[in-house]
Amino acid sequence: MSRQSFCLYLHGFLSSPLSKKAQQTIEFCNRSERGSQICVPEIKNGPVDTIKELRTIIDVHKGMDIMLIGSSLGGFYATFLSEEYDLPAVLINPAVRPFDSRESLLGEHRNYYSDTIHSVTEDHLDELLQLERSPLMNPDNFWVLLQTGDEVLDYRLAVEKYGEKNCLVREKGSHSYDNFEGELPAVFEFLLSSIGQSVR
Repeated sequence: MSRQSFCLYLHGFLSSPLSKKAQQTIEFCNRSERGSQICVPEIKNGPVDTIKELRTIIDVHKGMDIMLIGSSLGGFYATFLSEEYDLPAVLINPAVRPFDSRESLLGEHRNYYSDTIHSVTEDHLDELLQLERSPLMNPDNFWVLLQTGDEVLDYRLAVEKYGEKNCLVREKGSHSYDNFEGELPAVFEFLLSSIGQSVR
C-alpha cells in the first residue's frame, strides 16, 4: 500500500496562505483523486526561526511522502529543505540570492494581505546567506517555473542555478506567475513521480 503524500507550500515574502497561488494549490489538492494533504504555513518570522518551524512540520509528517512547493522567497526556503531532506520541490519564480538585495529588503515592510509590518534586519540577511545551498547536491529534485516578465527577480539567475533542463521558462508573465493554475497538473505529476526517486 502506497504512503499518503503531503505537500508543504511555502509562500513568498510579504505574501500569505491567502495568496492566489496558495489557494489554487489547496483547491487542486482537495479535488485531486490522489488526495494529497497540504499545509500552507504563514511565514512571518526571520529565516532561522522559519526553517526551525518548517523542519518541525516535516518531521511530524516523516511517515508520509513529502513534496515541496515554494514561491519567490518560499522557493529559497524550499531549496534549502529539499537539499537537507532530499525531497522533490517545484519552485515558482524563486529568489536565488535574496541576501544580495540588502538595499531593497532592509527596514520595515507591510504584508500585502494582513497589513502586518515585517522588519528585516542585517541579521536576517546574514541568516539567509547561511541557508544558501550552492552548488546543488540533487539538482534533479527540482522543477522550476519561470516567467521572463518577472518584474522583481531575474529569471536567468534561476536558470543558471538549477540548470536549463530543470526549468520551464514561459515568455512574459509576471513575478506572481500568470496562469499558475494551468501548471498545477504538471506540478503534481512531477512531484508525485519524483517521490520514489528522491527517497534514496
